[in-house]
Amino acid sequence: MRFAGAAFRAHDPRWAHEPLSGAGAAVNGGRFNRKGDAALYLALTLEGAIREASQGFAFRIPPLTIVEYEVDCADIVDLRDSGSRRRAGIGMTDLSAPWAMDLADRREPASWRVAARLRDEGAAGILVPSFARLAPPGLSNLILWRWATDGPHRVRLFDPDGRLGPGSEGSPPRGQS
Repeated sequence: MRFAGAAFRAHDPRWAHEPLSGAGAAVNGGRFNRKGDAALYLALTLEGAIREASQGFAFRIPPLTIVEYEVDCADIVDLRDSGSRRRAGIGMTDLSAPWAMDLADRREPASWRVAARLRDEGAAGILVPSFARLAPPGLSNLILWRWATDGPHRVRLFDPDGRLGPGSEGSPPRGQS
């Protein structure tokens, strides 16, 4: 499917200078990317972006840089409802499994296997429900493995005044198509 619309990220300020790189996710890996593999984790709402950045722990929110993206990306697999997951042959338990605990126990997370299979099949990314602690129903995320500043996997930073510094919008994404 094609996803076209706004998406948001609440960046750790250390990565705000490279908001299109996916490098932050590559440092430690994430639910849908192995360590060393760039990924762009985006929320479809501002609330979702903040919830993801704080992982649902409302007692303290670290400093964040909120960024909006304009996305027009083909080859997206929508896994937000049971019917679409069933058609893709993916169970919710594979998506929602405690990936960090799996790593701590020296097991490959099931969500990594799902991501690898979908990437091998040509997917540029996935739409999934939020797995942040206490996330209300309906919060969704877009995770991209392939993106570029133009073409069929287009992601552009909304920074009309250049507040994130020179070249931040023009820097080539690491997950480039």
